Amino acid sequence: MQISDAYQPSSIFSPASAARRAVPRVFIAPQRYVQGPGVLEGVGRYLSVMPVRRVALLMSARGLRSEGVAIQHSLRGAGIDCMTAEFSGECSLPEIESHVLALADERIECVVAAGGGKCIDAGKAVAFRLNAHVVVVPTLASNDAPCSALSVLYTPSGVSTGVEFYPNSPAFVVVDTDIVAAAPERYLVAGMGDAMATWYEADVCLRNPHAVTTVGARPTLASCAIGETCAHTLFNEGVAAAASVRAKSASAALESVVEANTLLSGLGFESGGLAAAHGVAQSYTAIASVHANYLHGEMVAMGTLAQLMMERRQDEAIKVATFFASVGLPINLGQLSLGAGDARTLDIIAEQTLEFPFIGNMPMAVTADIVRAAVTAAETVGRSVQPSVGDTAYRRLHAG
Repeated sequence: MQISDAYQPSSIFSPASAARRAVPRVFIAPQRYVQGPGVLEGVGRYLSVMPVRRVALLMSARGLRSEGVAIQHSLRGAGIDCMTAEFSGECSLPEIESHVLALADERIECVVAAGGGKCIDAGKAVAFRLNAHVVVVPTLASNDAPCSALSVLYTPSGVSTGVEFYPNSPAFVVVDTDIVAAAPERYLVAGMGDAMATWYEADVCLRNPHAVTTVGARPTLASCAIGETCAHTLFNEGVAAAASVRAKSASAALESVVEANTLLSGLGFESGGLAAAHGVAQSYTAIASVHANYLHGEMVAMGTLAQLMMERRQDEAIKVATFFASVGLPINLGQLSLGAGDARTLDIIAEQTLEFPFIGNMPMAVTADIVRAAVTAAETVGRSVQPSVGDTAYRRLHAG
């Protein structure tokens, strides 16, 4: 099995034959988004509007023993047959193929993917190959994968191998905030790091007339407005939302931040565009110690600071770094277990950032020297705000 190229959105929305015409604006979104405490119990009721009668539930072994029990009960209570499939932990082609083969003759109409980002992405890939709907039930608010019509694929050992795009967005995204509130605080905070980049990257893409989104289209005003609301929500509610998770209780602040991390960020990045923040973040995955020990949103937080310094927006970088420090996101290389003065580390970051397919969305020609200088400048900003804010939150999240 290979990464599927059956659907290439850029050939649909920005074909070579239309090179002399203006690239269209395109907005992409799931059909329905449901969020709130206890909504897991309503999954079967929600799916009855599609309608489907035979579903495969993809979850980890732990998930099937916990949240999976409630999902199966809800589905069967709505008269929907449910098979289970155990996700092994990596969104790899062998993993995807094993589920496709097991389900090929089961007349599956819908795949319900419940869990973290990799399980969700694997579920999208399986559903695409089975020509089935996909319903996403994230059990964490740690990234913006749930709402998107794409999957990031990895080798069985966890090395990124590429992206698949799908013609249909999830039919439903269902987020139970009671479950999110019970998860470790670090995951919600990492989601804030991923979500904060949404506005800064969409803003760059909107201002650069040559920038395109992941589907090869121009960003929409709607997606950029959503990205800006996402950032404001995090600044205003992030600290209180993290406190709610520490207390293992849902709150208005948590509801707002979960929506920002999941829906606002998901719509914002897919229809608003990516830029240097995710490019620098991707570079950190090439450093084995970082890839093994840190979450995607933690790397994106560092990437956002680097992008702001690339744009020479120091005051905004200080504002963002101060917020990151207040919730426990990394703001210097030492908090990713890296040495600030390590030339080889800077070289890897620069080399890998330049390979990011959307680095050209930045308003300037990005070179290795510019990346190294931006990362170094972001390090200086992070070090400058840390003494006034303290690193208590970071230490709490990373204890042990």
